[in-house]
Amino acid sequence: MGKSKQVGNHKSDKKKHISKTWKTKRRTKDLDQIHSDMKPDTATKLLNQEVDYDVTGCAQHYCLHCARYFTDMRSLKEHFKTKGHKKRLKQLREEPYTQAEAERAAGMGSYITPKKVEVKTQAVEEDMD
Repeated sequence: MGKSKQVGNHKSDKKKHISKTWKTKRRTKDLDQIHSDMKPDTATKLLNQEVDYDVTGCAQHYCLHCARYFTDMRSLKEHFKTKGHKKRLKQLREEPYTQAEAERAAGMGSYITPKKVEVKTQAVEEDMD
């Protein structure tokens, strides 16, 4: 007889789905949360945050569309040119899913196609220190 093929037992269920915990480790904001952050009053608060030493770059260089902090202005500008940022802008062009749209899909109204929202990369303010 050879070695047993049993990988785990019934008590170790939490070890079987370790990939789920790893995927949620680096989870960022969802698209509807970013749409709510893109409203003018919220956007100004996020782009002009106070200095926070616990956050990367002291919370001074923030990409509003990707919900990411950067160490300096140069890395933020380089991020604007990347494939990931451009993909996120393309995803944000579609209007977020609403409860009214869910009800229409369930048969409680006629279907209306989602509207397109114009999304551009945020303006960057240069500090001449």
